Amino acid sequence: MALTDISRSEVLSAVEEYNHLGRDAFLSRYGFRPAVTYMLAIDGRQYDSKAIVGAAHGCLPGQAPLAPSEFSGGRDHAAKLLGRLGFEVVHLAAPDATTEALVDRVWKLRVNHAESGPRLYQPIALLWAIGRAFRGEPRVLPWDETSAALNQLLMHHGQRGEVARPHYPVASLYHSGLWSLQGHTGSVPLAHDNSGPRRWFAEHRPAGGLAAPVHKLVRDSGEARVKMMEAIVGRFFGGLDEIPLLEEVGLHVESVTDDATGSVPATATAIDGPSAAGRPPGDGTADGKDRGRGSTADMSPMLMDPVARAAQYEKMCTLVALREEFVRGRRRERVVRDPVRSGWARKAVLLRSEGLCENPKCTGQPDDVTDGGKPILEVDHIVEIARGGPDHPSQMIALCPNCHAVKTRGRTRYELSAIFLRVARERHMSTVTEPESHKC
Repeated sequence: MALTDISRSEVLSAVEEYNHLGRDAFLSRYGFRPAVTYMLAIDGRQYDSKAIVGAAHGCLPGQAPLAPSEFSGGRDHAAKLLGRLGFEVVHLAAPDATTEALVDRVWKLRVNHAESGPRLYQPIALLWAIGRAFRGEPRVLPWDETSAALNQLLMHHGQRGEVARPHYPVASLYHSGLWSLQGHTGSVPLAHDNSGPRRWFAEHRPAGGLAAPVHKLVRDSGEARVKMMEAIVGRFFGGLDEIPLLEEVGLHVESVTDDATGSVPATATAIDGPSAAGRPPGDGTADGKDRGRGSTADMSPMLMDPVARAAQYEKMCTLVALREEFVRGRRRERVVRDPVRSGWARKAVLLRSEGLCENPKCTGQPDDVTDGGKPILEVDHIVEIARGGPDHPSQMIALCPNCHAVKTRGRTRYELSAIFLRVARERHMSTVTEPESHKC
């Protein structure tokens, strides 16, 4: 007999045995591991869905329980069977989300393809939700608001034949563990079922948003946020211009690299660069200026241990170089300045400055600080990007408002430019202590 021969009666018999034995004994008896993706929900309790189906098969006349290796517990097999029988199946989002794990999930997303490449339904929904998290907006949104926002984005930024089908990316992301839904009964249908998802969302109107661990990571960690963005762009936007979409969802700003105030660094701190983000693995303001974001990585340079400051500077320089590599691999002729690369570079220069103006001829910077408690400094490109200046810490300098005004409008600005180039390079080289092969 096949899985399709199992009815509600056999499933409920397996559930009764599960309740009698307890979870550990039940799983041990049938040889299953704890579920990591799907759980069967009945009367407020949850059961390991694949183990229940395997045991239920043994309740069929003349049949033995199925071993874990004999069938799949995924959304197209055991989970789908339980949903078809009218049971509620709950998708478990990873409670210990890391940058690497989320990037891996992005590269493993199942999507439809147009002739020119993968459809953009899921990436558009993800970037919209990441933008909301970045701005500190609520994680969960009513379905009507989610539907309206995604409809508009799909119509404006769908470049491979996408139409207004907000239920499709939401259902897909839910079954991939990246989205959560609330306020509904029964199982969420698969996105690829014909008209089922549209009717289901119209009837249940579930509130939802990014799964809580995913939302927390991209809200709090600038590095995780950028790597998720690079993974989405790297996989789905080949040959396309993603910048108008990033601008509309509020992610094309320098502050996208900032950590949220009071947060700790992302779970994954290793620098993986494009290998983990741009290609498969092995309170917001419009201008993206200081928005009160920060973390231990953004603490005052004057308070940091010199060794920690040097290590953090090296890391940011590496992120600048990796971002340059990622951008170089994309056709973006209209872009002169990349806000992500500039964001990392500016943070590196402020860290290197130790909170002090880097002009050796400075006559005194203000004693006051910003509302966030940071020194009043401007980070400037010594040679403007529009004139060919590199977007790199070794070619940028931190200046107090007075020195910045002289550098921009003073009669000695050309003389100062030569001095600034020398000072910036010297300070960069004296701060960087990484191996030669990793210097940026």
